[in-house]
Amino acid sequence: MSAVCCFAADCVSFTEASNNIGKHRCVTGKVWDVKDGNNGVTFLDFCADYRVCPFTVVVFPGNLKDVGDVRELKGKTVQISGEVKSYDDRAEIVLSDYKQLSGEGAHIPPLPKGYDVEKKGHFSAGKFKPPKAKRRHAKRQKRGVDVFQPEPASEPED
Repeated sequence: MSAVCCFAADCVSFTEASNNIGKHRCVTGKVWDVKDGNNGVTFLDFCADYRVCPFTVVVFPGNLKDVGDVRELKGKTVQISGEVKSYDDRAEIVLSDYKQLSGEGAHIPPLPKGYDVEKKGHFSAGKFKPPKAKRRHAKRQKRGVDVFQPEPASEPED
């Protein structure tokens, strides 16, 4: 995917993004919040209430390594270039490469090593499985030793 860098003067406000559906545009705005959705999808929200916001940016988990630590964008004014799409009656841009970012968000750090997108940002040292529950087994009794006890010797009869 070729990303086009843009200047803030060439960008449209996030409130006007819905007028540019199907076009490759640069959209600018201040990131209000960065939220983790289902299955590791990350959303950049530009309004306090995302449900009424006219624009959002979506980062799929497979793209996070190419984009960087998007959590650092919270509170920053960013310019994001890409195809403006319509999803659930809202304009959105799918962020798949750091080259799509300019402005304050252009220099975000890469994801920390061990960042696990499937666990929504929790760090992982690899595949971790919880310890198996200890099973309680009934102890087997050891087989007793047969002890041969000879009968008392009878006295010889005369």
